[in-house]
Amino acid sequence: MYIYKFRLLYDEIEGFVRDYEIGAKQTFKDFHDIILQSIKGLDPKELASFYICDRKWNKLKEITLFDMNSEVESFQNETENMDGDEQDRYLVTEKTVMADAILSQYINDPHQRIIYEQDFLRLHTFYIELIKSVEGKEGKTYPVCTHSSGELPKPADLKNDDFDDFADDPELEDEDDFYDDEDIDSLSTDLTEELGLY
Repeated sequence: MYIYKFRLLYDEIEGFVRDYEIGAKQTFKDFHDIILQSIKGLDPKELASFYICDRKWNKLKEITLFDMNSEVESFQNETENMDGDEQDRYLVTEKTVMADAILSQYINDPHQRIIYEQDFLRLHTFYIELIKSVEGKEGKTYPVCTHSSGELPKPADLKNDDFDDFADDPELEDEDDFYDDEDIDSLSTDLTEELGLY
């Protein structure tokens, strides 16, 4: 079996890393399940999505846990008369269900980037990158989490007033405070060197 080795990072917690090995012919639902198993604090009852990204972390295609938009016409019919830029902007609206999405059908880059979002009311955003593709070991069960460091904090018991204060915080109005593409790339490199993961 051919397998993919992925690394997952969570930029809100320093040193948060998960490494996974998963079969190329397994589904994104399998990937979703092993992520939930390996990260304490994620509620398995909540919705989640994977987003296939380009090298700048732009979302191109969404892979959902459930079919949220069965009425959408096929991507090919909608985009056949669009130019390249228009197609790129439209790609994120094309949706597939995790259980039907085979990993190998969506890996188009030797360092494919993927965003995984879980619990849209208390959003967690994880950044995933393909590290390498190798032959799997005979008799080994996949998917598997091969490295784990860092944990999610336990959710605080927030009152409505806390949310109001959060929304009114002037420091949150500056978009420059959030991570950009270079920050994510730097975070990945720094963690890899610090933890000795190659």
